[in-house]
Amino acid sequence: MISKLAFVHPEARIGSNVHIEPFVTINRDVEIGDGTWIGSSVTIMDGARIGKNCRIFPGAVISAIPQDLKYKGEKTTAEIGDYTTIREFVTINKGTQASGKTVVGENCLIMAYVHIAHDCVVGNHCILANGVTLAGHIIIHDHAIIGGLTAVHQFVHIGSHVMISGGSLVRKDVPPYVKAAREPLSYIGINSVGLRRRGFSNEKISELQNIYRVIFLEKHRYSRALEIVENEMPVSGERDEIIQFVKSSSRGIMKRYAGGED
Repeated sequence: MISKLAFVHPEARIGSNVHIEPFVTINRDVEIGDGTWIGSSVTIMDGARIGKNCRIFPGAVISAIPQDLKYKGEKTTAEIGDYTTIREFVTINKGTQASGKTVVGENCLIMAYVHIAHDCVVGNHCILANGVTLAGHIIIHDHAIIGGLTAVHQFVHIGSHVMISGGSLVRKDVPPYVKAAREPLSYIGINSVGLRRRGFSNEKISELQNIYRVIFLEKHRYSRALEIVENEMPVSGERDEIIQFVKSSSRGIMKRYAGGED
């Protein structure tokens, strides 16, 4: 159902059973998947690619041009996966020539007033709470949760299953499976509650705690800590993911915190 008070460009590609409320604007180069609901006063601009069964609440702006002076009008996209919810007044800018697209994955919850800048990639099952601000070129892996009013510096990487405290300033990379808080942002333990909710066993959580005890609590240089983890810890997908994340970090990882683990 498309309201008579909405503007939908006749060349926009709209799936079946899409509900478009009054005062929505949908431009020409837009794709919207089946079953999606678009709330009133949403603006969806050229380059938007929106999946199936999404919900986009009033006032959101999807696929506006990047807030980047290097952008010269190149054709790029902003892509949103199936079953993702975009709450009120979220802004998601499309990509630049650097990567060509901004991506938000499937089954995400993007709460009110979040800003996702150009060339960001947000994984599946992520939650960005109210007022989170992502600068350009940020990568957030699956199942990450970022607390409200958090600001993330450009080019930062945030690992899978991470929990970041509200009001944080994220200037460095945050490796997977951890909780991060304090100022400057620091390791405060494993995200054990989130991991248990997602089916991780107590044995696996203990393994992750042992890995991060070496990296963050034993005060080795990071290079030496990785050697110990690689040589002495049991081989697993999670172990290798952590090693690769830390080794490939271009901004460096967040600070240690010696206050103990939960």
